[in-house]
Amino acid sequence: MRQQITAFIVVTMAATAPQLGCAFDTGDDSETVSSELTASSPADRAALALRWAPVHYQDVDPTGSHALGGASDFITRVDFDGDLDGRNNWDNAGNAAFAKSAHAYFSVVETSTHWFIVYMFFHPRDWVDFFIGSEHENDAEGVLVAVARDGSTYGAPRAAVTVAHSDFFSYLFPGATWTSGQESVDGTLQISTFDGGSHPVTAQQAKGHGLKARPQYDITGGDGVVYFPSLATAEVPASANDRDVLYKLVDIFEPGGLWDNRALPSLFAAFGSFAGDRTGGCGQGTLGGCTTNSAAPPWGWDDTNDASVRGRLATDPAGLVTSYFTVTEPADTAYTFNPYQL
Repeated sequence: MRQQITAFIVVTMAATAPQLGCAFDTGDDSETVSSELTASSPADRAALALRWAPVHYQDVDPTGSHALGGASDFITRVDFDGDLDGRNNWDNAGNAAFAKSAHAYFSVVETSTHWFIVYMFFHPRDWVDFFIGSEHENDAEGVLVAVARDGSTYGAPRAAVTVAHSDFFSYLFPGATWTSGQESVDGTLQISTFDGGSHPVTAQQAKGHGLKARPQYDITGGDGVVYFPSLATAEVPASANDRDVLYKLVDIFEPGGLWDNRALPSLFAAFGSFAGDRTGGCGQGTLGGCTTNSAAPPWGWDDTNDASVRGRLATDPAGLVTSYFTVTEPADTAYTFNPYQL
């Protein structure tokens, strides 16, 4: 483990977490004396995203003809192969010339009372290792973190909503006093201390890459990657079983980034749908075959059995959070910064 990891501690609400509605205790007093950040500043967005970015457990399955020895489960950029063509990602995932350096995308929007941070983890393949099932090119699932603006630099995290295929799951940070709203709370987040700060712990399945709070999903069967957040470094896992890999955060709103390219036809087949085809052996040997244009960026994420419109988790997170949870503090739903709605 690298020297910058000063501790690695997992806590649950029933253990040492405070039960009050106060700010989440990060153990860093400097967070309460510095000026508050603002989402309109790219540097501040990056700082907020880094502060609350997940320590992320990725289950890895190295078996099967489409597993690429486990590399099909590594997170990476949408342009890991050097282009913004969504229809060659399945094919190029098997090309050793294109290393799958670890990246995760984020966006930050804000109201006067809260920040809402979305994290998206991308895989070039959604795949299976058995003939039952279907596959598709590109896969993007993630998590929304809601943070109360309490006057401190980074605020106090309250809740998270994760994306697992076509369902969302709701979680509370330890000590948060929010309760269930229109959706039930599915659990309390584990917290890990990394590089002096506390972070929620998330996990993704192998193959289909559904995302929940750990340990509702976890590394199983021995192989897996544990990713830690960074603003500067994107590492490539050394193997299918690497428990110490840095992932680099990329702003969805950066100039020339994902949001700016939302209408690029080579990358998106439609608004909120990544372009993906059946080339490169996708679906070969499976009963379900290969579906096209099946992955979605955050503004296309959808829970199929809630009352929210498609993409609301990213485009209107204040509205989604105040419906999913009973928020026990002032909660403004008018945005002071939200490029998704411009």
